[in-house]
Amino acid sequence: MNRLLTISGILLFLLSTITGFSQDKAHIISFEFYNDTFNLKVDPSVLVAPPAELSKTYILNSYDQVNKGSYQAIIDTLTAYKANHHLNDWLYYQLVRKTAQEISPKKENYERYTFYKWFLMAKSGYDVRLTIADNRIIFYVYNDEDISDIPFTTYRGKKYMCLNHHDYAYADLNKVPPYEMISVPEAKDAFSYKVTRMPDFKPEDYREKEIAFNYGRKAYHFKVMLNPEVENIFANYPGVDFESYFNIPLSKETYGSLIPMLKKNLEGMKQKKGVDYLMRFTRYAFLYEDDEQNFGKEKRLSPEETLFSKYSDCDDRAALFFYLVKEIYNLPMIAMLYPTHITMAVQFDKPIGMPIVYQGKTYSVCEPTPQKENLNIGQLSSNLKNLAYQVVYCYEPNSR
Repeated sequence: MNRLLTISGILLFLLSTITGFSQDKAHIISFEFYNDTFNLKVDPSVLVAPPAELSKTYILNSYDQVNKGSYQAIIDTLTAYKANHHLNDWLYYQLVRKTAQEISPKKENYERYTFYKWFLMAKSGYDVRLTIADNRIIFYVYNDEDISDIPFTTYRGKKYMCLNHHDYAYADLNKVPPYEMISVPEAKDAFSYKVTRMPDFKPEDYREKEIAFNYGRKAYHFKVMLNPEVENIFANYPGVDFESYFNIPLSKETYGSLIPMLKKNLEGMKQKKGVDYLMRFTRYAFLYEDDEQNFGKEKRLSPEETLFSKYSDCDDRAALFFYLVKEIYNLPMIAMLYPTHITMAVQFDKPIGMPIVYQGKTYSVCEPTPQKENLNIGQLSSNLKNLAYQVVYCYEPNSR
């Protein structure tokens, strides 16, 4: 009996050492989350030991322990923060990741860290699943959007995207069999990758970047405020559909440092000349480099990332041009996808140059990416004229 008590004491000591938490009282964790400090009380009843061996039994036993513990205060705090700060699902997941990291650091035990992410997301209502393959814990979430570039599986007629694919960079997760998916029955909500609102950041965390380009015979200079945290937000962001991608907004400080200045520069210009100005700003104010050379893979940058990045390609510039025209003129636009290029076309009162007709409406090409020719509005690059294209996004102002 004394031997059992000694072993039990050792296990409790090891658990408190591994988690960093006392086993007899609640622990307060606190971390910076964008412009705010997130505080959370963690009861010792929700602390589980790391697995001696990864197995379904470990996950189920850990779930039973935490589910019987005082976990609800954690979920209430997380979901209240989400509601108060209007977090989209992707940003809420970043909050959950940081919370799981504080409870169970990733470097100490990856499997337990992933378990907590799964538990917290499930108790927040999301249909998340865990499975084990080749002694790896794979984390999925139900999503019914058009997402590319990340592994997924279909299970019982529903599509599940892999949320931790970046941790297994060299593994083919598309081959993970879609069975033995561990879930929480009451968790049924789909997860959305749409980002329609950027978080508020601390103004002091912004950096100033000078952007310059020439229009006509005049040089224009901008001092744009940018936050490097934006790059972290989208570090593992997948390829979303073009509507979702084009409508990722700028953060408040970046918007305030760029859009009013652009509007001031456009004062007195007629609409078409103003759009031409924005087209050439997007085309010439940034250095071009293909994603394969820049990142080693295809990666779409949000408008704010394009402003921050040294290099960008046609996807990035199309999204930035769309955002600027929408914010300043709010004109109808279409995105035209070619086999190796994407460009934009804008609807004016009267078309300019070669007309593009789509669904009975006429648009004028506005090329936001550098080409061999110095293209004006209504001119399409000669290497695209005989190629088929697909309209992948049609924007109508009244559909905002």
